[in-house]
Amino acid sequence: MPPCWVPGPPGGAHGCGVGGDRQTGGMTKLLGAKPRIGLLGTGPWAARTHAPALAAHPGVEFVGVWGRRPEAAAELAADCGTRAYDDVDALFAASDAVAFALPPDVQAPLAVRAAAAGCHVLLDKPVATTVAAAREVAEAVEKAGVASIVFCTLRFAEPTARWIDEQAAAGGWFLGEAHWLGSLFAPGSTSAYAASPWRREKGGLWDVGPHVLSVYLPVLGDVTGITAVRGPGDTYHLVLRHTSGASSTATLTLSAPPEAAEAALTLHGERGREVMPGWDGALGAFGGAVDALVESARTGVPHGCDARFGARITEILTEAEAEAGA
Repeated sequence: MPPCWVPGPPGGAHGCGVGGDRQTGGMTKLLGAKPRIGLLGTGPWAARTHAPALAAHPGVEFVGVWGRRPEAAAELAADCGTRAYDDVDALFAASDAVAFALPPDVQAPLAVRAAAAGCHVLLDKPVATTVAAAREVAEAVEKAGVASIVFCTLRFAEPTARWIDEQAAAGGWFLGEAHWLGSLFAPGSTSAYAASPWRREKGGLWDVGPHVLSVYLPVLGDVTGITAVRGPGDTYHLVLRHTSGASSTATLTLSAPPEAAEAALTLHGERGREVMPGWDGALGAFGGAVDALVESARTGVPHGCDARFGARITEILTEAEAEAGA
C-alpha cells in the first residue's frame, strides 16, 4: 500500500492525496466563538499537560473529562473546575472537539468513534502502534470531515515550530543527525511515566521516535528507505533516506544513563550547520496544538501534523521495527 501522508509545503497545511482541503462531512460540528473541548485520559500526561492547558486556554471551554478509572476522572475534573463523564459518548455529544491522553491502542478506536460523532480530534503520538489502526483513524477523520492534530510537541512549541518552518523553507539539506536519549527506564528513575505499560512494551522507538520524525519529514521529505539496528536496552539506531535526497540518522532510547540524557537534532547542508533550539516544556506547546486544531476546523484546511501524518509515522516506525528484527 502507498503511504497515507503526502508531503506539502512548509508551514501548517498540506495536501492529503490530490486535494488540499478537507471534505466537510454532514456530522461535523461547527465551532462557536468558544469551542467546547473534552479530554479523554487521566494519567500523568493528562494531569500535567492536557488538563491544565485546556483549563487555562482563554479561547476554549473545557467541558469535561472521561477516563477508564471514574475516580481519577472525578479528581482531575475537580482540580480543573470541570465535569467528569462516566459515558464517553456523552462527552462526545457535549464537545465540539476532544483531546486524547491515552495509550495509543486505546486511543485509536475511541478516536474513530469521536470522529464518527462529529468531534474534531487532538490526538496523542503515536496515533496507534499498528498500521491498520492508524489508517483507520485517518480514514475515519477524512470520512467525517473533522479536523485532526497529532500532538508532536516540537511542531507546536514556538521556538522549535518556527525553526522547523524556517529550515523546511530554506532547503538544501544534506544530512540530519538526532539523538533522543531518555532516561525513563534508567535504574533509580522516579518518573511517573516509567510505569506506563505501553512505553515498557514499545520503548523509545515509539515514544520519542515520533518527535524526531515530526521534524525530519517536513524538512527533509518523506522516508524512502530505512536501515535499523538494535542497541542496548530499548535503543534503536535508524538511518533514513528521504525524498529530497538527504539522509538522516536517529538514536532513540528511554534507557540512557541520566548523565547521558539529551534531545538534540542537527541539520547539515548548503548553509552549514543548524542546531534545533530548545523549548520550554509541553504546556505552551499543547496550547499551540489546540489553536491549530481550532484553525483547521474553522478553515477546513488540514494541518501538516494531522491524522494522515500520524499514520505515516506509524508506518515508518513499523518498518523500522521489522527491519531491526524486533
